[in-house]
Amino acid sequence: MTLKSPKAIWDYLKEEYAGDDRIRSMQVLNLRREFELQRMKESETIKEYSNKLLSIANKIKLLRSDFANSRIVEKILVTVPKRYEASIASLENTKDLSKITLAEVLHALQAQEQRRLMRLDISCCRRCFARQTS
Repeated sequence: MTLKSPKAIWDYLKEEYAGDDRIRSMQVLNLRREFELQRMKESETIKEYSNKLLSIANKIKLLRSDFANSRIVEKILVTVPKRYEASIASLENTKDLSKITLAEVLHALQAQEQRRLMRLDISCCRRCFARQTS
């Protein structure tokens, strides 16, 4: 309450809530560590996993630290379960992975995920139909 000018108040709030450079760099380091430790679970969807990675990346960016989307692309390509290997191989054969966008990777993997779920639904329906008719 002793601060009079809007600039003084802003500077105080900025320091209070953003922290100094040392604290910010420690936060960035912890977030990068959290990012590196992430692995996609078998029960997760591509959307859930990518949202988790993007959330961490956005927190890093908010702390005024660089974090390229290409790093998220690499992380996804390396850490998704085996069921996505066909899509990744297709991307490797048709695209330059050093230039591929996050959106392209997510669309390709989500398309495979949707096809897989449709096949599971169809096979489940066939089993149920077979049980009912026997």
